[in-house]
Amino acid sequence: MRSVLVANPKGGAGKSTLATNLSGYFANQGKAVTLCDLDRQQSALRWMAFRDPALPPVTGYFAGNQIVLNLPQEADWVVLDAPAGLQGYKLTDYLRVVDKVIIPLVPSIFDMAATEDFLNSIRNEMRGRRVKVGIVAMRVDPRTKAAGMLQEFIKHFDIPIITYLRNTQNYVNVASGGMTLFDPPRAKHRRDVEQWAPLLEWLEAK
Repeated sequence: MRSVLVANPKGGAGKSTLATNLSGYFANQGKAVTLCDLDRQQSALRWMAFRDPALPPVTGYFAGNQIVLNLPQEADWVVLDAPAGLQGYKLTDYLRVVDKVIIPLVPSIFDMAATEDFLNSIRNEMRGRRVKVGIVAMRVDPRTKAAGMLQEFIKHFDIPIITYLRNTQNYVNVASGGMTLFDPPRAKHRRDVEQWAPLLEWLEAK
């Protein structure tokens, strides 16, 4: 079993978008996937409720009320969708049990300011394991001024940007039907799927 935590203390950063699409990718690879929803809003589980049983299956459950997080060992991959405001001992506990951490980050003044303390905590907690932490730049083109501002900001934390995901309604459209970019027909989302390639390669590397 391998596990990945998707976390950012700010709401609206794209955590559930990443978590659901990751789950869809692994499911379409024939893997047994469990989506662990840690957020009281249970956005990821609401997405699952719309998923067609004919699609590659994703199982899931709400774990936000667990005192100690126990990951399902029978899954090939466990994807954890963290709540906004995750910090302190809870964050420490989650970091101890996962293999990798993805931090979605929107390159805006407000999002970066709200994430600064969190990134410092991650850097300290994952000392010696920083290759296990990566940032996904959300809703941005890497050629823009906003992307340059984000690159400058994260220099202080020694956490790499793994990939950039563009601003598109494709994510909203697939989510409304309990689907992902990786569900058939994939050709329709070729451009977006290509942007995921560096992240998927990073995740699957031991």
